[in-house]
Amino acid sequence: MAVTVPIPHWTAEGLIPPVDPANPASPNRSPYRVALPDLILRFSTSPERIAILDGFLNFRAAMHAIGLIDGFQWIDGSFTECIETGHRRRPPNDVDLVTFFRIPAGMTQADVINANPALFPAGPAEQDALKATYKVDGYLVHLGAKSDDLVSQSAYWYGMWAHQRDTRLWKGFLEVALDPADDAAARLLLNPTPTGATP
Repeated sequence: MAVTVPIPHWTAEGLIPPVDPANPASPNRSPYRVALPDLILRFSTSPERIAILDGFLNFRAAMHAIGLIDGFQWIDGSFTECIETGHRRRPPNDVDLVTFFRIPAGMTQADVINANPALFPAGPAEQDALKATYKVDGYLVHLGAKSDDLVSQSAYWYGMWAHQRDTRLWKGFLEVALDPADDAAARLLLNPTPTGATP
């Protein structure tokens, strides 16, 4: 199992810091590899966030059901920000997610897509349906792609997520393993009664 780190405390702007402020050159930086149960505990603070986390766990279960258990997920968007305070003062609508996955042995990419096409949106209408079903604005990157394509996709998503969209402030994001080992424990932690604290 991969080594994980605690989810960093918020910056004054309500963002996850992109690097360790005490040691900016350290390897402890975004994307922070965190444990799935820690993600649930940190962000299940309101009915809206609990609904998003429930959808996220359902999305993971659907991926696991078609054999996608090897890889990781980058998690970002307003969901990882403290948007309930500050100038926006609203709950998040969904969670932004990129899933980097490996195709199981004995399957092709077509086999995986055909097993549940709804998980692989082909256009805006399908992307909207994914959001409506799982509260996930999800994208997928196949880890078996050509190295040039994989580097390009990784750089694209890092570049997209390293800054806040409206303020251009630097920010960090999180990474969880795609492996289902922690999903049952995470599901048990998803208390339908929020703690009431701001994440």
